[in-house]
Amino acid sequence: MIDQLIEKIQAKNNPSVVGLDPDFSFIPESLLEEKSIEGAANAILNFNKGIIDAVADIVPAVKPQIAMYEQFGAPGIEAYIKTCAYAKSKELIVIGDVKRSDVAATARAYSNGHLGRVNVGGEEFSVFNEDFITVNPYLGTDSISAFLENCKKYNKGIFVLVKTSNPGSIIFQDAEAGGVKLFQKVAWAIDDMGEELIGKYGFSDIGAVVGATHKNSIEVLRNVFPNVFFLIPGYGAQGGNAETVAAAFNSEKLGAIVNSSRGIISAYKKYNMDAKDFAEAARKAAQEMKEDLSKLI
Repeated sequence: MIDQLIEKIQAKNNPSVVGLDPDFSFIPESLLEEKSIEGAANAILNFNKGIIDAVADIVPAVKPQIAMYEQFGAPGIEAYIKTCAYAKSKELIVIGDVKRSDVAATARAYSNGHLGRVNVGGEEFSVFNEDFITVNPYLGTDSISAFLENCKKYNKGIFVLVKTSNPGSIIFQDAEAGGVKLFQKVAWAIDDMGEELIGKYGFSDIGAVVGATHKNSIEVLRNVFPNVFFLIPGYGAQGGNAETVAAAFNSEKLGAIVNSSRGIISAYKKYNMDAKDFAEAARKAAQEMKEDLSKLI
C-alpha cells in the first residue's frame, strides 16, 4: 500500500493530505437540514463531500479523524464510513485516523474492522475499508503486530504514533530509559517489524506519525530510519511549515505525507469568505499548501 500512496503523491506532485476533522462549528448552517443527531451526521457527510470534490485533483489522500464522527453515535459512524467510501470513489487514498490499540485479541478485532474483513456465518465483509490507519503503540509490540496480518493479506498499511505534534507529548514520548528516548524506542521497534513489508520505493507499510512541530525529531528519525515513511500532522494551524518538515524527505524527495486539517477545511474563516463557499476556500488553501511544499519535491 505504501507504494500506491507514493505513486499518488508523485502523480499529483504533492505530498499533502487533507484532514477531514469536521468540528461542528466549521459546518455551514445551510447544510443542517434538521437539528438532530441524524441531521448533524448528514451535514458532516455533505460537508466532507464538498471538500473532497474541491481537492480531489490536488491532493493524493484524505485523513478522516474518527472521533469527530463517533461523538454523534451510530449516525456519525455511518457518516465516517460513507466519507471513506466517497473519498475512495474519487481515487483518493484514505488514512483513517483512529489511533486504535489493545491487547492482541482486541487489536485483531480493530484490525479486522478497519483493514481486513469480518466473518459473518462464513461470509466475509469489509466494514470501514480504509487504506491505512493510525495505531497507538503504547501497549507494546504485540498490540502492533496484531494489525500486520491484515496489512499483508489485504495490501494495507499503518502509521504508528511515534512523536506526536501536541506540546504535551514530550512528557511521555521524550522520557529517557537507558539513555534513549521512548519515541526512539518505538521507532526502532516499528523499523524492525516493517523489514518484511518494504516496497519497491524502499519504504515499509508500517509508517510513523511524526509531528511537524518537532523539527529536530524529524531530522533524527529520518537519519536513523530511512525505510520508515512519515505521516506528519501539525502543518498550518499548529505551526508547522515546509521548512520544519523538509528533513523528512530523502534525496529522492520521498519519505513523508504532510497533513493539514483546520487550515483547509475551515479555510473560509481564514479568507473571510462566506461559509457557503467553504469548498472553494478549501481548494484555495490546498493549492497554497501544495505550492508551499513544492520546494520539497
